[in-house]
Amino acid sequence: MTTLTCKISSVDAITDTVYRVRLIPESDFHFRAGQYLMIIIDKFDKRPFSLASTPMETRFIELHIQASKFNLKAMDIMQPILKKQLITVEIPQGEAWLRDDSNRAIVLMASGTGFSYARSILLTVLTRQPERKVAIYWGGRKREHLYDLVKLQLLMLKHRQLSVVGVVEQPDAHWKGRSGTLLKAMMHDYTSLKPYDIYIAGRFDIAHIARERFCTERQAVVERIFGDAFTFN
Repeated sequence: MTTLTCKISSVDAITDTVYRVRLIPESDFHFRAGQYLMIIIDKFDKRPFSLASTPMETRFIELHIQASKFNLKAMDIMQPILKKQLITVEIPQGEAWLRDDSNRAIVLMASGTGFSYARSILLTVLTRQPERKVAIYWGGRKREHLYDLVKLQLLMLKHRQLSVVGVVEQPDAHWKGRSGTLLKAMMHDYTSLKPYDIYIAGRFDIAHIARERFCTERQAVVERIFGDAFTFN
């Protein structure tokens, strides 16, 4: 693990509550797709954020940070970022990285900004293992919460081995995709998950429920299900 000082390169509001933040570390860094970093507020306060960028992108780090005026704790992070101050991070963290020593098909399950975790794995697989089949299930409460869905759909046109499923819990009249919960969508689509490597990002309680049901009802191999939720169990 390395402690880095980072400059704020850009901050873009991609929804009313989600920011795309790019950092430029002042020294070299390394990580595996699916890992995260800790932003250091002070010696008693460190916050984890998944790396949305890939290990191949060596000049910057991309984060997707959810924050609003109603979440004061999250705004503690955004205040120095919005002012483009220097921040300090610890990198890398986490054990739920991409297992690229396998050719097993992949299913990525992500809700909300958990997409940043899935994004890093997805783009790394498409670059380094272009023949490996991968499906991404991305869920949000509303359609606008799937902020990069159009980009994912465009990727499908270039990569025949890629499947993209967007799932919205509260669809509006303009939503053309699946409705309901991520877990329901995946349970519907797979009669067996035994051949798959599964990566899960989102609420820890939902991740544990998903793992239990995937193993007991869809024959998933527990050792091939990865997520930070299981590291902290």
